[in-house]
Amino acid sequence: MSDTPTAQTAPTAPLRARAEIDLAALRANARTLRALAPDAALMAVVKSDAYGHGAVRCARAAVEAGASWLGTATPEEALALRADPGLPADVRIMCWLWTPGGPWREAVEAGLDVSVSGMWALREVTEAAGEAGRPARVQLKADTGLGRNGCQPADWPELVREALRAEAAGLVRITGLWSHFACADEPGHPSIAAQLALFRELLGYAEEQGVRPEVRHIANSPATLTLPEAHFDMVRTGIALYGLSPSPELGSAADFGLRPVMTLSASLALVKHVPGGHGVSYGHHYVTPGETTLGLVPVGYADGIPRHASGSGPVLVGGKWRTAAGRIAMDQFVVDLGGDEPEVGAEAVLFGPGDRGEPTAEDWAQAAGTIAYEIVTRIGSRVPRVYVNEEPSGQEPGDGA
Repeated sequence: MSDTPTAQTAPTAPLRARAEIDLAALRANARTLRALAPDAALMAVVKSDAYGHGAVRCARAAVEAGASWLGTATPEEALALRADPGLPADVRIMCWLWTPGGPWREAVEAGLDVSVSGMWALREVTEAAGEAGRPARVQLKADTGLGRNGCQPADWPELVREALRAEAAGLVRITGLWSHFACADEPGHPSIAAQLALFRELLGYAEEQGVRPEVRHIANSPATLTLPEAHFDMVRTGIALYGLSPSPELGSAADFGLRPVMTLSASLALVKHVPGGHGVSYGHHYVTPGETTLGLVPVGYADGIPRHASGSGPVLVGGKWRTAAGRIAMDQFVVDLGGDEPEVGAEAVLFGPGDRGEPTAEDWAQAAGTIAYEIVTRIGSRVPRVYVNEEPSGQEPGDGA
């Protein structure tokens, strides 16, 4: 699988923009998360091209740091990972977002773990297993309160019964029982305890009927960080793996010992003097208050920069925070440099770990009225991913912590 967006190992020429992916930080985050759940296996969730960071390289780095499972949404994502020769053959890969007529047989033949939430999916996967001549690895998902995918509690006995019947016929192996929290990122929300209690009840029923799963799991990133009673046999970590907090209410990334993996920067395409009263960008929602300098940042909403952050998105240029002046356009936006005159080509850092005083993805999330998940995941294919620290060193960030 080739990483999408375009992957580069090092810049070969000045880049309009770049998303630098620090794989040492990712490995350190994986070790930190493993330490929080020492008795559970770690699943590195690399869906949506690893939240925009590049699925293959991030999957390899996570496995190097001790992840024994990889999680994807779609079967196509999972199949592409299984085809990567750089991943160990014994790493388990799970996918959970299926629609009728999906590539069930390919998934069975690739040894993927597939999620089943209803009878239609169980029928399709058992048929595919019969065609493939080998049992399917199946994980039964219960809807304990999120209201998305997953089997309703009232239908759970039928799904368990039929899955056990298929297992007895040699068509499936029930490898997991799982669910997903709705509000684990909201401390003290009453649904957390309710979902956990129902999950235990549904687990108990399945196991009484004879299910012997390899893993039972419900903990996402926020539950991994704050709910040890929810860790069971495996934790599924997505956003935390990439060094971002799942919720400011839970604490910052630094509070949990996590380091952001992506730094997004661009090269100023133009610096120019303008008089006071000069309108900037579409609609003239920003007008210069006096004579000043403007800098042109050559990324826009086609690159994933949220238009909702027009007038508020922060950028570090020349050691100072600047703000998107006026509308963010498809390919570019403007910052008011306040009379400063950086060179054309000077670095404009949109977000990163914050070490150099630059904004973070959370700062952009606040500016756009969204969550940090969306900020990093939406960075588009026109922005090359530049990977650093691909090879583990003897002492990496987080070692010994």
